[in-house]
Amino acid sequence: MAKEMWRVRKKRRDFIKQLIAHIVLIMVGILFFFPFAWMVSTSLKPDAQIFKWPPQWIPHPFMWSNYPKALTFVPFFLYLKNTLTICIFTVLGVVLSCTLVAYGFSRIQWPGRDILFIIMISTMMLPYQVTMIPMFIVFKKLDWVNTFLPLTVPAFFGNAFYIFLLRQFFMTIPFELSDAAKIDGCSEWRIFWQIILPLAKPALATVTLFQFLGAWNDFMGPLIYLNDQAKFTVSLGLQSFVSSYGTQWGLLNAAATVFTLPIIILFFFTQKTFIQGITMTGLKG
Repeated sequence: MAKEMWRVRKKRRDFIKQLIAHIVLIMVGILFFFPFAWMVSTSLKPDAQIFKWPPQWIPHPFMWSNYPKALTFVPFFLYLKNTLTICIFTVLGVVLSCTLVAYGFSRIQWPGRDILFIIMISTMMLPYQVTMIPMFIVFKKLDWVNTFLPLTVPAFFGNAFYIFLLRQFFMTIPFELSDAAKIDGCSEWRIFWQIILPLAKPALATVTLFQFLGAWNDFMGPLIYLNDQAKFTVSLGLQSFVSSYGTQWGLLNAAATVFTLPIIILFFFTQKTFIQGITMTGLKG
């Protein structure tokens, strides 16, 4: 009897804990959803209702025309093409370079490996503002300014955070698999390509998603290196709605909504793989 009552109390405590956790998560979710909801609401408002007080959440009437106007006010689809070009090349570069470097740091023994890994990790402490001017001077000397090269080529030389993430994941894969493959005559390249990479799909998906989001939302990089309007990205093109003569708030929020929707859709389709990649990336080593 006492054991049964203890089980009932334990279930009740667990239920209360889960209920509190869900309530907190819902409240945090609403807090994060609030800016997006306000952006969508503003994108459908007439100009007179945007700064109305008290705020009017539901537009009257709905200005659906803001969306086609926003997409024609600037060459939105040209900016979208430029953004996707940068995203695709940076994702390709990061996946190629970081997987190879992470494999070398995690699965191959060589002198000075751990010291070089610590040095590589220490570069994460350098803020972007410190390297911004030296990198601009380098790319200026190479005559790469006003091209996509400064925004894409560095991705092919690795990223410290992604290398660390992949290294930690690679180290969770049993070394017995590599040893058995070596006994069967497999080279390091074949082990990497046919054994490690197929098992690392969640981590690779996480790196891909992180890099795609970073390149998609990047504003500072295009602002520094791109001068020709025909090469602008979407994040930089949104600045065109703001001028010294005024800001087209309705059109700006409509364009921002269109800019944000692909990211939301992408996350909903990849959230399972994304969360799996994060949870399975251990801290071994």
